[in-house]
Amino acid sequence: MKLTRRRLLQGTVGMGIGAAVGRGLAEGAPRVARAVETEKGTEMSIPKPEPRIERFEKMAYGMFIHWGLYSQLGRGEWVQHMEKIPVAEYKKLKDTFTAEDFDGRAIARVARNAGMKYITLTTRHHEGFSLYDTRGLSDYDAVHSPAGRDLVADFVEGCRAEGIVPFFYHTTLDWYQESFNADFDGYLEYLRKSVEVLCTQYGEIGGLWFDGNWSKADADWKEDALYGMIRKHQPEAMIVNNTGIHKRGEFGHPEIDSTTFEQGRPEPMNREGMPKYVSAEMCQTMNRHWGIGKNDFCYMSPKEIIEHLCACRKVGANYLLNVGPTAEGKIPAYEAATLERVGDWVRMHADAVYNGKPCGIAGQGDDFGLEADGATYLFIHDLAISGLDHVTVAVGGAGPRKFEGVPDSVKAAQWVDNNEGLKIERDPAAGTFTVDATGYPYGTNTVVRLVKLT
Repeated sequence: MKLTRRRLLQGTVGMGIGAAVGRGLAEGAPRVARAVETEKGTEMSIPKPEPRIERFEKMAYGMFIHWGLYSQLGRGEWVQHMEKIPVAEYKKLKDTFTAEDFDGRAIARVARNAGMKYITLTTRHHEGFSLYDTRGLSDYDAVHSPAGRDLVADFVEGCRAEGIVPFFYHTTLDWYQESFNADFDGYLEYLRKSVEVLCTQYGEIGGLWFDGNWSKADADWKEDALYGMIRKHQPEAMIVNNTGIHKRGEFGHPEIDSTTFEQGRPEPMNREGMPKYVSAEMCQTMNRHWGIGKNDFCYMSPKEIIEHLCACRKVGANYLLNVGPTAEGKIPAYEAATLERVGDWVRMHADAVYNGKPCGIAGQGDDFGLEADGATYLFIHDLAISGLDHVTVAVGGAGPRKFEGVPDSVKAAQWVDNNEGLKIERDPAAGTFTVDATGYPYGTNTVVRLVKLT
């Protein structure tokens, strides 16, 4: 791949991050990809990820929590905006916010049972109400409500007790603060001080997840100052800033550590020539709302969640799946049960899920392969159940599945779930590897079935 100097500075075309190379990065800047001279011209290497990004990618699967005053209304997190509820009326919800069922450790236990490694909590959403003690910045927070306590502190303590990494979502858009429209520079100072509280009062955190810059796309959000402050207090924290549904996968400021894919499966990332290794994360709701929707019955099944998780890992992306707690702060029963069932699948395939990375193995249809610390796994979709016709329902095909890119060193294959050995065949001329995917034993269907190659 021949690159001009201009292309070298830009990185991947249309992805924007390279524009920041010339003006420099904050302290602790990532290692830059180097141009490699070859007989064919200048080729770009893939930059090495920072340790925090490597750790993040190995977490693989996380829980998103949207919870706030809006949860009392049960009509989604955008209810104030959608129903044009005046601020003076809406803020009365603070007076009935008890959080009586909110238990950080119980929530973290749900995540752990689901196979999730981290939780991203909405410490403040667009409504402007904070779940944490803002230390005098505002009285529009949990400690000034009937809850009477710092709910983020409870959350962090619960996460650490259960071995879960806490992440903080924080809005940049604010419907409550008048300064957001009247004095934007003043608002940004308030925003930075708010985030500084999160960076200094709760110990080491996994990352900050921002959302709302899209509301003023042409404004100067002074991201250098915000991210520089975060790096000062939390140098190992991931920094994410959601680009929204219409700009999935786009890069922004050079301090951003992960792109976002809101409500849409991630695409493969081309990191050749990028000045920094950036990860990817898909965030998605279990139903059609981020905050609880009492009349929203359109929930995903364990099957759908497993398929989305696999689609994310196929391209090396994390999967951040949302739950909407009740007004009092408890994860609804259906969501908790569904997540626990998916957790059973994750535990069966833990090595491939957490450690698997794209390795150039491609299959037919949705099938794909990952490499995990020396092991190779094939992900088989739409497999049939073996058995008599009158007691089974076919959901796909058993039989030969072809792959390209499987290492020549592979000599054997077996199902991960029952260790059954499988026949394999190579076609050197076509460059294909074929595994005879036998059907599920009666009583079994893992949605996506994994083959381990040795």
